[in-house]
Amino acid sequence: MSDAPAPEPPRVNVGLLLLALKLLINDRAKFYSLVIGITFAVFLMVQMTSMFAGVLQRSSATVANVGASIWVMDPAVQTVANSIPLPDYLPDAVRSLDGVRYAVPLYSGGGQARLRNGTYQAVNIIGLDDTSLYGRPKLERGNIEDIYGENGFIVVHDAEYGKLGSPGIGAEFELNDHRAVVVGIASVASNGLFGVPTLYTTYNRALQYLPQSRFTTSYVLVEPKRPADAPRIEAAVAKLGYLALTKDEFDRRIAGFYTFQTGIGVNIMLMTVMSFVVGLSISGQTFYTFVLENLDKFGALKAIGAQGRELVSMILFQAGFTGLVGYGFGVGLCAIVITLVRLRMPDYAAVITYGNLALAFGMTVVIAGVSSFVAARRVLSIDPFEIFRG
Repeated sequence: MSDAPAPEPPRVNVGLLLLALKLLINDRAKFYSLVIGITFAVFLMVQMTSMFAGVLQRSSATVANVGASIWVMDPAVQTVANSIPLPDYLPDAVRSLDGVRYAVPLYSGGGQARLRNGTYQAVNIIGLDDTSLYGRPKLERGNIEDIYGENGFIVVHDAEYGKLGSPGIGAEFELNDHRAVVVGIASVASNGLFGVPTLYTTYNRALQYLPQSRFTTSYVLVEPKRPADAPRIEAAVAKLGYLALTKDEFDRRIAGFYTFQTGIGVNIMLMTVMSFVVGLSISGQTFYTFVLENLDKFGALKAIGAQGRELVSMILFQAGFTGLVGYGFGVGLCAIVITLVRLRMPDYAAVITYGNLALAFGMTVVIAGVSSFVAARRVLSIDPFEIFRG
């Protein structure tokens, strides 16, 4: 065996990195152009993807707010807003399945509310099981038992609350020519997507107030005895000819519908790609120009003994530093814009998620990498003696 010591890993020359930072910041025009270009690209990417994330989050708002573990539905259902009525025997059939702790019907439908000032407002009606009120929202004001009172409804206090005239406890309005009384004000985890206020009442009252088809149950909400029973319940429901999905599976089904079967996903993807191309072209061209203007300095470093990998590390550091600064400004600008818009439009759907930030960061890394690759090739081809002769 050889006793020769293992080669030491290459060390980072901090002095060269500080010199690279000084070269970058001293050329303020180029530095600001680079930062602004990346900031603008990151802002557009995060803004577009945040809008899409907000749409997906609100499209499954009913699923999140009700909170049932398993949803039983017609196999043709693609989104929670477009339910297909289920036969009346299905809740009892599901209750009899092995592993089911309990199963209750849920009604979901739309109606027209006539307000005290004579205007009409479309509303979404959620009818809860009369016995258990399973899926009921958390009340800010009022008592949940009052929902059993005559004409009792609970109003959700969300971004659409003002469209009903911000009613308080005891306020009255008409719903499909029936008297409705507000007995509670509730808060929910997620706002709806389509800008329609939401009302909760009992299942039988919802059937009484709204015009019905032959079947009346929109969904059957199931709570398994154990989480491990969910696959067995889903298989048993499939044998009945219907579809059972867990909360997460239903969320993914809704997200897939809006992503691939509507124009929303394609349009957001195109805008994100365009933002990436804009940032890549601006930063790549600007950074390459910056390197060309500093070729004499890189050539001087090469002439006094700087190795190629050290010059490349300088360029990577400059591109990485600029990318991180632009990324931070872009995310911050997007957060400020979303906050300001929500002050004026409370139902604005955009929401920044970790996925949005990770996608934008990955694209920023690609922008910085491509820019530094083009510049590094030019620096490595420098002949320092030609520079000094010039």
